[in-house]
Amino acid sequence: MDTIFSLFPTLPAPLLDIIIYVLAGLGVVLLTYAIFLEAERRQDAVLVIGALCLLVYAISIGNLIFSIAMVGMALAAFIELIEIMLGRHIHSEDLVEQYKHPEK
Repeated sequence: MDTIFSLFPTLPAPLLDIIIYVLAGLGVVLLTYAIFLEAERRQDAVLVIGALCLLVYAISIGNLIFSIAMVGMALAAFIELIEIMLGRHIHSEDLVEQYKHPEK
């Protein structure tokens, strides 16, 4: 174990710190990946998980603004995911047309 810390002197020693940093990294990757997902249901699910991972990190560092932002993001994505699953999240034909052809 000492050789790992000599190779990576900035590696956090306590196991809880390592877990929190891994969760934070996973959250960043998931939020970035969610941007590229086309399916809204999958995108919202990935956003919820990513935001919750970063919420754990925000709480651990004691950053109130970051914590509130992650709660808001997770809550918004969760609500939209529930709307999709219940069939209440519907796009009108006009909205779809404006999305496909924004110049018209």
